[in-house]
Amino acid sequence: MSDIEKPREVMSEHIKTPSADVEEAKQLAQVDTVHNDEALKREETWTEQEEKKLRWKIDLKLMPVLCMTYGLQYYDKAMLSQAALFGLRTDLELTKSNRYSFSAAIFYLGFIVGAYPAMILAQRFPIERVASAIVTVWGICLILTTGSFYKKNEQALRMGIWYSCTGYVSIFSPLVNYAFGQISGSMSPWKYMYFFAGALTIVWGILLLFILPPDPVRAKGFDERQRYILVARLRTNNSGVRNTHLKKDQIGELLIDIKFWIIFAIAFLSMIANGPISTFIPIIINSFGFSTLNSLLLVMPAGAYAGTLQLIFPYLCYKYAGLRSYLVLAAQVGTTIAALLLWLLPLSQTGALLFACYILPSVGAGYAVLMGLQIANTAGYTKRSIASSGLYIGYCLGNIVGPLIFKQEDAPRYVEGFIVVTVTAIVAGLLALVYRVVCMWENRRRDNAGILEGFEHAYEDDLTDKKNPQFRYTL
Repeated sequence: MSDIEKPREVMSEHIKTPSADVEEAKQLAQVDTVHNDEALKREETWTEQEEKKLRWKIDLKLMPVLCMTYGLQYYDKAMLSQAALFGLRTDLELTKSNRYSFSAAIFYLGFIVGAYPAMILAQRFPIERVASAIVTVWGICLILTTGSFYKKNEQALRMGIWYSCTGYVSIFSPLVNYAFGQISGSMSPWKYMYFFAGALTIVWGILLLFILPPDPVRAKGFDERQRYILVARLRTNNSGVRNTHLKKDQIGELLIDIKFWIIFAIAFLSMIANGPISTFIPIIINSFGFSTLNSLLLVMPAGAYAGTLQLIFPYLCYKYAGLRSYLVLAAQVGTTIAALLLWLLPLSQTGALLFACYILPSVGAGYAVLMGLQIANTAGYTKRSIASSGLYIGYCLGNIVGPLIFKQEDAPRYVEGFIVVTVTAIVAGLLALVYRVVCMWENRRRDNAGILEGFEHAYEDDLTDKKNPQFRYTL
């Protein structure tokens, strides 16, 4: 009998007897989520084909929603750099000193302030309601400006799919803003851009309340057996599905976990490059001598490259084991080369400089892999939730520092900025190798202790990766 066809068992003292399971299976939403994970209440078998069909059904329900949400988020965020070509800097007096850089950096302060409260709210309350509220409020802010479903080996590819929208949206957003840029109305063109983006985000935020699948236990459109398989198949993650009780001991464990801090440092250092990517690329291209409108259109190849690479890297992780840390390093190499070219080449080398602008977003593919890597290597619902927020904090801090190192007086070459990007990209790549070594050492230590990888404790009292000796870290 294959692993997939073996009975799924949950060995926990807290799980009720089979006689209580029949009634409880009818109301999966009422599973105890205060102290134990929303685990399995009986054992069943299923075929690989049945699971494959169910996984496809999950993809159809979840991936379009995540792609649209993340695409809109980046569309809104990149609005600043594109609106800057159409009078935003002069209208708001952002050309003085480093005001424009600060306006890009301050964007992420709100992210940092809201990251942990949002994660706690998403754990305590229905996630579709929390997400809907956050996205809707973000859409209002724009106008005023005028993953639990997948196995470890499935997560990287899916995260790559929705994260790739940060690149692909940059193919379409210049076209939309190009049209707004030609409006001769009572307001500056950049204001129409913000009105449109804000309204679109508000509408989508409201829709999220109705269309975002919350978690495997409460997701709509599945029968009782499918819900069981949705939860039971995640046993191989050794990390549980959902638990609404905030466990302080898991937070303490995370804070002394060296692996978390290495990934945090990688996110912070690598995202410094996102300063020029999301805030200055249209302006830098414009400095090569292209017109305002053409500069906007010339951003599109960078989006196509970034989106495609953000799909390819996670796909490689899905197909081949043990590549994730190496791919994070490879992404940093691409960004390092781009930063060196933008730093050292003369302005007369327009073609080479454009090429550098286009491969500078290589870092995004590495970050897509990094997100999946952390989720795969962190067990315990509270620990995983706080770790994900922590990774996002690192992401935000890098995005705060990034724009600030590109100073107005350094235009159009921004030499100091690209020197910093070069150094931080190199260090981030080397840290990916350090992370790999740490995980390999821990896996080897557990193997030498005679405890093989297994899944008997997958749902047992919401064990963390450190407390579950059968857990093995993904490389």
